[in-house]
Amino acid sequence: MSEFVKPKHQRLVLVLIALIALIGAGLLAAWALRNQASYFYVPADMMANPPEPDRAVRLGGMVEAGSIRTAADGVTIQFVVGDGKERVPVSFKGLAPDLFQENSGVVAEGKLAANGTFVADNLLAKHDEKYVPREMKDMTEAQARAAVAETQ
Repeated sequence: MSEFVKPKHQRLVLVLIALIALIGAGLLAAWALRNQASYFYVPADMMANPPEPDRAVRLGGMVEAGSIRTAADGVTIQFVVGDGKERVPVSFKGLAPDLFQENSGVVAEGKLAANGTFVADNLLAKHDEKYVPREMKDMTEAQARAAVAETQ
C-alpha cells in the first residue's frame, strides 16, 4: 500500500492516528476519574442544592462560636459550619487538626447524610493571613526577624 500513497499523505495519516489516540487517552482518563472529583460547597450552596447521597464533597466555611461538642467517646466531634447565610451541622470522628477552633475556617471532606448532617472523613483547618507560629507568638518583631535569620 505504501507504494500507492505519497509520503506526504502517510505523514498526515500518522498525525491523525496519533491525534485520535491522544483524544481517546484523555477521554479514558476523564471517565476513570469522574467519581474521584471532590466538589466544594459552602453551606448556602449545600442547602440550596444538596449533593446526592454518598457523593464525596468538600464543605467549607467558618466554625460557629459555641458549636463544638465532643461526644462521650472522646473522638467524635460535632460542630456547625456557617457562611453567614446558612448553617450545616457536621460530625467528625478522629483527631482534629491543631488549628481547628471556633471562629476559624475549616474544610471538611465527607458526605451529606440523609438527616442533613455532614459526616466528615477529614478536616482541614485554615488559618488567616496573619498566622503566627506558637513559638513566635510572644516575640517582638525584631526577635522574630532574628529567629528567621538564624534558620536561613
